[in-house]
Amino acid sequence: MNTNQSNDINPLLRPSQAPFGAPEFHLYSVEQYKEAFDKGIAEKRADIDRIIDNTEPPTFANTIDALEISGRLLEKVSLIFSTLNESDGSDAMTEVENYIVPLLTELNAYIYMNEKLFNRIRTIYDARESLSLDEEQSIVLDSYYKAFTRGGALLGSEEKKRLVQIDTELGLAGIEFSKNLLNDNKGYKLIITDEKELSGLPQSSITAAAEAAKADGIEGWVITLDKPSLIPFLQYADNRELRKQVYKAYYSRGDNNNANDNKAVIAKILKLRQEKARLLGFESYAHFILDEKMAKTPEAALNLLTSIWKPALERAKEERAELCRIAGHDIKGWDWFYYTEKLRQEKYTLNDEEIKPYFQLENVLKGAFFCAEKLYHITFTKRSDIPVYYPGVDVYEVLDSDGNHLGVFYTDFFPRDSKRQGAWMTNFVNQHNICGQNQRPFIVNVCNFTPPQGDTPSLLNIDEVRTLFHEFGHALHGLLTQAHYPCVSGTNVKHDFVELFSQINEKWAIHPAVLRTYAKHYKTGEAIPDSLIEKMERCSHFNSGFETVEIVAAALLDMKIHLVPDYTNFDCNAFENELREQLGFIPEIEYRYRTTNFAHIFGWEYAVGYYSYLWAEVLDCDAFELFMERGIFDTETAASFKKLLEMGGSKDPMREYRRFRGAEPCTAALLRTRGLI
Repeated sequence: MNTNQSNDINPLLRPSQAPFGAPEFHLYSVEQYKEAFDKGIAEKRADIDRIIDNTEPPTFANTIDALEISGRLLEKVSLIFSTLNESDGSDAMTEVENYIVPLLTELNAYIYMNEKLFNRIRTIYDARESLSLDEEQSIVLDSYYKAFTRGGALLGSEEKKRLVQIDTELGLAGIEFSKNLLNDNKGYKLIITDEKELSGLPQSSITAAAEAAKADGIEGWVITLDKPSLIPFLQYADNRELRKQVYKAYYSRGDNNNANDNKAVIAKILKLRQEKARLLGFESYAHFILDEKMAKTPEAALNLLTSIWKPALERAKEERAELCRIAGHDIKGWDWFYYTEKLRQEKYTLNDEEIKPYFQLENVLKGAFFCAEKLYHITFTKRSDIPVYYPGVDVYEVLDSDGNHLGVFYTDFFPRDSKRQGAWMTNFVNQHNICGQNQRPFIVNVCNFTPPQGDTPSLLNIDEVRTLFHEFGHALHGLLTQAHYPCVSGTNVKHDFVELFSQINEKWAIHPAVLRTYAKHYKTGEAIPDSLIEKMERCSHFNSGFETVEIVAAALLDMKIHLVPDYTNFDCNAFENELREQLGFIPEIEYRYRTTNFAHIFGWEYAVGYYSYLWAEVLDCDAFELFMERGIFDTETAASFKKLLEMGGSKDPMREYRRFRGAEPCTAALLRTRGLI
């Protein structure tokens, strides 16, 4: 990002001159954001005032449409800033974030607690049956009415003031949590100076560790907590004590009683969330969040999780016994990855190092593009004339089958200290088609894949391949959307529905017919041999107990921690251990995310939402079985599924899913896909 303050007008405040109006990242500097936010907030407030001061009777057009097109500058600046803050953050960006959170909270309070504005919406809402609204308009109206009631519109003046304080404190606490986690993650380095301690590691990992050390000016080799460094070390390093050190460092992030400790932050967040929920008339924060989800109640979500937990735990216990057999002793958590690789080699003569040469990053991306072209008849053309925010970010224009512009797609694939861990999709610009303007979206996929090493290109392991297809599924959801209103376009759907589109896209990644099109050896260009595909298919359910227990445990932790009736003297570590006892959770497996590093629920917007991956997996497994019956590129099935992608949140999700499937979703499909029945 440009760090020099320009003497010209702040480029964030004027229309972009780049193709399609793309963000002009090369012109932006950190110093420009405060001014841009200040002006954006002022314009948004002025837009709201015009709606409130309108003397005409409230109508859908002069109130709801007007709300949907209000604050365009603020939306532009917010989307750019939030995306860059996660993918290329800095202390200066965090300082801006701390500056804007109270301002945005105050603005939201001005909007959602405004009695005059709410009365206009309520008048329209009460007359909705007589207004001849289409389904999308009805959903938009309903969402606004609920947003205002959930935002405190019905509270008394003192309660409104307290809610503003709570939201401000929650926003700042979330920033603190994320900053602590990022600092703890990048602050750990295992420095190896004795080459013997590299025993067992594949050459690719040794080379990467040497390059990491060189980049830090260190003699020897460096292992970090970034997944491309961490996972191979846990899988292959013979030195058990070093595996233990790295394992414990990863799972104890945010729980080291240092300046980055998150335990007090978590206790504060949970107390504030509970107070907010009860202020708004809900029993708990879990009840408050789920009231707006497909699951509707904690009981419904917990019933699903429990039905998966029992068979998964039994399978995990069987896997533990096999690992103990091959190890010749009882194992610990830092042994699981290591002996799993040994067992995989014993049973299937297969390991990641045999597979990775066929998964060059560029080819995997081509495979994802190929599937999208076959299924949805869209094309991706690389562009070099559209600005990017960091070297190595690539940009593609997306066209439909008639050559019409659908959107712009950015890819940002490699780790750096300024980027948070994980993988995600987000928007620089939202799609809408309202009041005569058809705005197509700007979508970005951000990941942390194994980077190139010297002359060797980026080679992905199978989990990274799935991740690329997963995030690309979210991107397709954003790119194909054809909604009218911004609040229901693209991925603006219920959280427990949104993961359907990402998770089903993973299914194409490893289908043999698809693998043969893109999985080619990076040196020879030869397609992946059938013998290797057969090995991959035979071990498709290998370690499924571990993988399922890990994710279900995290979902249960998220749900249960938000159902605690009293957070006085709350101890998150004690809570984790108590939940372990209740679940019969075997000690050799850790929660996928422990509380102190559970960014989904304390740093992002997935609180009481981690279950949604499994809720949506019921749908994606059920849906893909239809593709398997009819053909994975069956034209009619793909066209029907494309309608789900295009509708965003403009229609009832379960009704439309049943239309696509012709039946209710089948939970057993998930258990079959995971090999648990």
